[in-house]
Amino acid sequence: MDLDLTEEQRALRQSVGAFALKELRPGVARRDETGEFPVEAFRRMAELGLTGLLFPPEYGGGGEGTLAYALAVEELARVDASVAITLMAHNLCATHIFVAGTDGQKRAFLTPLARGERLGAWALTEPGAGSDAGAISTTALPDGDGWRLSGNKMFITNGSRADILVVMASTAPARGRKGISAFIVPGDAPGLRKGKNLDKLGFRSSDTVALTLEKVRVPAENLLGELNGGYRGAMGVLAGGRIGMGAMAVGIARGCLEESLAYARRRRAFDHPVADFQAIRFMLADMATEIDAARLLVHRAARLRDAGGRYVREAAMAKLYASEAAVRAALKAVQIHGGYGYTRAFPVERYLREAKLCEIGEGTSEIQRLVIARELLKEEMNP
Repeated sequence: MDLDLTEEQRALRQSVGAFALKELRPGVARRDETGEFPVEAFRRMAELGLTGLLFPPEYGGGGEGTLAYALAVEELARVDASVAITLMAHNLCATHIFVAGTDGQKRAFLTPLARGERLGAWALTEPGAGSDAGAISTTALPDGDGWRLSGNKMFITNGSRADILVVMASTAPARGRKGISAFIVPGDAPGLRKGKNLDKLGFRSSDTVALTLEKVRVPAENLLGELNGGYRGAMGVLAGGRIGMGAMAVGIARGCLEESLAYARRRRAFDHPVADFQAIRFMLADMATEIDAARLLVHRAARLRDAGGRYVREAAMAKLYASEAAVRAALKAVQIHGGYGYTRAFPVERYLREAKLCEIGEGTSEIQRLVIARELLKEEMNP
């Protein structure tokens, strides 16, 4: 059931699904094993218009909106979540420029990002600042007609390969989160040192690195948004990004279900396909039900964002439920596969490794619960 998807949205979902199966699936196990970055996949996504789904045509995008973007992310993650998260991190950078940038910044930086001519990264997290994003210690000091950025960033997706980065830094340390600003930093800026891809549990072909900024100079016109308004802007970007994270979790869970259905029909025990056994059927039923519920939450948040409504609570709900449902689906998928599920002979062990990040990235499950409760209490106080 499409629940009012337009003909264009259905066509997009079909085309991205076909691309994922034909062009991503053959190499996904190899990329997971070697950590090979999906350069060709990103190029193809640009050709398909996936890098510009969220942005209007005047800045190089297609203007399809958040729901279309969620559909595309789900289809990608169903096959290769590393490719999906590469696109998502790229879009965090592009979105921040779109919502906070001047027209000149959008034309100079957003347009090549939306067209996929450049790769973007978004640098907020630090070694000592994750959930407490207001605790960042990277500083930006005035330097003539520009700024000098110094500090360390951690877990930056696309960080070593990005052509354009949005970096959060403190411009008024005494003011805490109210003294954080955002800056556009070229990927080849002198003083920007990029670490190697971290040896991660999952998402192994996604580029995830530490960054060191040693007095990186950017011109004054690269200040993104208001001075000391970067934290508020970053929280807005994260709220939208959680819809993408929820869609990715749905895609991973869907991959788990599809693999489990195929295996349960094929694998025999006690002279029967294991799909005949009630215990297996119950697990399949629970997976399918939770996937549908998660997708509905993701699509509700996406539709609200596209309509210009409030969506912070709904995005947090979608991300929370979908990420935890993905972990449950992956655990069930491994159980259904038995001993084979614990080997690399089947993709469900990779799905399990990838699902866990969905409960951590872009705000942990605990942070999502705090956001949801805060929004609920805000509504009670302001009916």
